[in-house]
Amino acid sequence: QITFGSIFLGNVPVHAEVHQCAGQIRGYKGCIRDFQVNNKELFIIDEALGGRNVENCNVPICDYNPCRNGGTCASDAENWFCECPKLYSGKLCQFLSCDENPCGNGATCFPKSKQDAVCLCPYGRSGILCKDAINITQPSFSGTDVFGYTSFLAYSAIPNITFYYEFRLKFQLANHHSALQDNLIFFTGQKGKGLNGDDFLVLGLHNGRVIYSYNLGSGIASVISKPLDLTLNIHVIHLGRSLQKGWLKVDDQKNKSVTSPGRLVGLNVFSQFYVGGYREYTPELLPKGSRFKSSFQGCIFDVQIRMDKNQEFRSPGTPEGHPNDGRSVGQCKDSPCSLIKCRNGGKCIESGSTVYCDCLSGWKGAFCTETMSVCDPEHDPPHLCKQGGTCVPLPNGYTCHCPLGTTGTFCEQG
Repeated sequence: QITFGSIFLGNVPVHAEVHQCAGQIRGYKGCIRDFQVNNKELFIIDEALGGRNVENCNVPICDYNPCRNGGTCASDAENWFCECPKLYSGKLCQFLSCDENPCGNGATCFPKSKQDAVCLCPYGRSGILCKDAINITQPSFSGTDVFGYTSFLAYSAIPNITFYYEFRLKFQLANHHSALQDNLIFFTGQKGKGLNGDDFLVLGLHNGRVIYSYNLGSGIASVISKPLDLTLNIHVIHLGRSLQKGWLKVDDQKNKSVTSPGRLVGLNVFSQFYVGGYREYTPELLPKGSRFKSSFQGCIFDVQIRMDKNQEFRSPGTPEGHPNDGRSVGQCKDSPCSLIKCRNGGKCIESGSTVYCDCLSGWKGAFCTETMSVCDPEHDPPHLCKQGGTCVPLPNGYTCHCPLGTTGTFCEQG
């Protein structure tokens, strides 16, 4: 309670008479702003009659931790900004295009840009938002897409292949170039930490040849075919193993066999049976000897297996022929782009059953029908509003609405 007709902020002069409500009066340390008396603003510095040890308050904005979603605040004497983690954008890292997931039926949402998303469709679904059901009889795989995801099918673990199995399947390459890459056709094994002792069974392509490998726990056995005849439209594979001895036959090539090293005779695998690719695939997840760096590009169909030479061949999965999981797998020879029309020069991109429009500069949206504003985060070049200024588009260009305490065309002045 101040007895004189003056108002003191922060502390009182040593000669001032005061009545203490309780305790000892101490000087205030910090900032006071927007001071009002009876709803009238008093300009703290301009209207002051005197003062001592007072300086301009300049608390660094980063002390308030303004950045969201793990963003890192950086500032200098004049400006500040948030360094955003991957997939986030905005002044405060507050935007993520998959925040309000538009994708349906369990699709994987991936931000194509800071405002647009791509839906990576699960098995049996297609379309921009994965709402269209498709019947897949001959699965088509697209390899690894531009976002780093692979197309694949995953079936339940194959039982009773410890001592004997036979596989038959057909495949068709998307192009001859894909035969010269490391393409995974199918895989099953233990979890796979890159250890020599991991049991696994793998089939793939490398340098235009088919490679069949397995490990019973005491070393890797591999059979490599002759180069594929690329004039053939469809290739046929028949392979098998009985105890340590394995064999491979590709198209009309001669049968080739191999015997695994060591004394172990049983294959112990627990993972799902993956066809065409591998969920969250990285080579390090697969045991040594199965280093196929890419998923398959083309069609793999009529996959059949038997665990005894006296049995009939059957399709993998439980129930038979039904995968547990899958992503970006289409129907062979069917193009999802045939149902999509991108506007304003946009190009339709397909990856198995996944489909989206790649828009020309200045356009955005699922079908490239929305014009991009100069104030949009992905506009190139970006707007020049500084220090938290808000970009407002105009018919010819834009203007910056400056926050309190800044001025100038781009809010660049304090």
